[in-house]
Amino acid sequence: RSKGEVTMSLGSFDLCRATADVDGKLTGDGKLLYRINVMGQLKGSHRKFDFNNRYSIVPVLKYLIDDRTSVTLEYTHQYSEVNLIGSNYLFSKRGYADQPRNMTLAESRIPATTMLDRSILAIFDHKLNENWKLTAQAAYFNYNQEGASLWAAGFDPDNDSLLQRTMSSWDVLGTSKMGQIFLNGEEQTGTVSHKFLMGLDMSNKEYFHDWNQYSMLGLPTFNVYKPVYGEGPILEIDRSRSIRERGVRYYNAYTGYYLQDELGFLDDKLRLTLAGRITTLKTGDVYSGDFKRSKFTPRVGLSYSIGSNTAVYALFDQSFMENYGTDEAGRVFDPVTGTNLELGVKRDWLNGRWNSALTIYQIRRDNVLAADPRKPNPAGGYYNVETGQTTRGVEIDIKGQIVKGLDVNMNYAFTEAKVTDHFDKSIEGTQVAGSSRHIQNSWLNYRLDRGKLAGFGVSLGYQYQAKRSPWFVFDGTAKSLPEYFRMDGSI
Repeated sequence: RSKGEVTMSLGSFDLCRATADVDGKLTGDGKLLYRINVMGQLKGSHRKFDFNNRYSIVPVLKYLIDDRTSVTLEYTHQYSEVNLIGSNYLFSKRGYADQPRNMTLAESRIPATTMLDRSILAIFDHKLNENWKLTAQAAYFNYNQEGASLWAAGFDPDNDSLLQRTMSSWDVLGTSKMGQIFLNGEEQTGTVSHKFLMGLDMSNKEYFHDWNQYSMLGLPTFNVYKPVYGEGPILEIDRSRSIRERGVRYYNAYTGYYLQDELGFLDDKLRLTLAGRITTLKTGDVYSGDFKRSKFTPRVGLSYSIGSNTAVYALFDQSFMENYGTDEAGRVFDPVTGTNLELGVKRDWLNGRWNSALTIYQIRRDNVLAADPRKPNPAGGYYNVETGQTTRGVEIDIKGQIVKGLDVNMNYAFTEAKVTDHFDKSIEGTQVAGSSRHIQNSWLNYRLDRGKLAGFGVSLGYQYQAKRSPWFVFDGTAKSLPEYFRMDGSI
């Protein structure tokens, strides 16, 4: 028996979107199952000349070999075309929100940027017995982009209305191969319970980027307050050679082995998690070739249930991730390392109708890349330098039922993210770029559960952020962003 759903959406700015979702059985014995999702969209924008047209097709097959074993195969095909990447950026020497919302630096005569994303995923599940299960999965991703990006070269020093626009190629070819095989199960040794997880995790990624073709866009005198479009030249991108020949190559891979055991004591009231991972990184690019680094990263967690309504926990773990690119001497950067310390308490109230959680944490990260203004890059911008960051924070979550049918979900996060290691000592102690010190969310939802309108619901919520620092440079001065408030509703 097959079942399905078809939807159609219409909205502002010429939005038209249709979806279909169908699933069912392909054989009478019910062992071969299928599902297919299809989506198509045409969409304009509040910005001039902007659009986002796309479609996707996602078929899935699942074969039940027996009651313990299954194989799943999924293919994803996504295509989209948009206006010049970066057309949503606006620039002003006068301040934030200085230009109208429908303003754009792009042109209607620039060819669309196209993106084709294809992937295939295979999953093998086998239940060894009542306590143990083996899972193996592999994926291949292929991403192809042809287009261009837009940025600003700068304002006329004598006139803050005149901006020089620039346009550069932005073609991408990316391939990723990933695989995992892991075993999880439960055992009992005396009065101690065990929940095991062990496995192998592998990834291999290769990307080619061509942003090397560059030119001014239009005439040198583009007035951002009285824009005139359709004048001056646009970049004609040369694609006579493949992107593998003309692009910059980035490559990284890793292999990880991990083992975890969650031990339960006192009828599982006290739980101790002991885990470790050995990761080998392999990174390279056209500048420096390949290198390998390995590191063992532990994870230790302890939690205890105080009665049936309260649990406390503590966690210590580390991370180890690759860095990209090279410094001015062509040397690759050291991998990013991190250490996380976390304490928390969770409690249920009023027979589970209310739940609360409080978390306190500290994260230390080393070898985080930041632009080094002392070292300009001939290709544009600056070379990177390794820095350190320390983030401390408190998070509070509360959710529950005010009256029957009326639920509330509230949370607050205080985040103190600071640069703690930098060549420029005046930067140390400043807020990390892109972070917000205060974030508060609240959401109310009311739903009828009886009568002719049963199932009808109304929701209203907001988000508030304060002490925001802009991406990607922040020096602790008045350049910080204003406070942010957003309200959402749904019926």
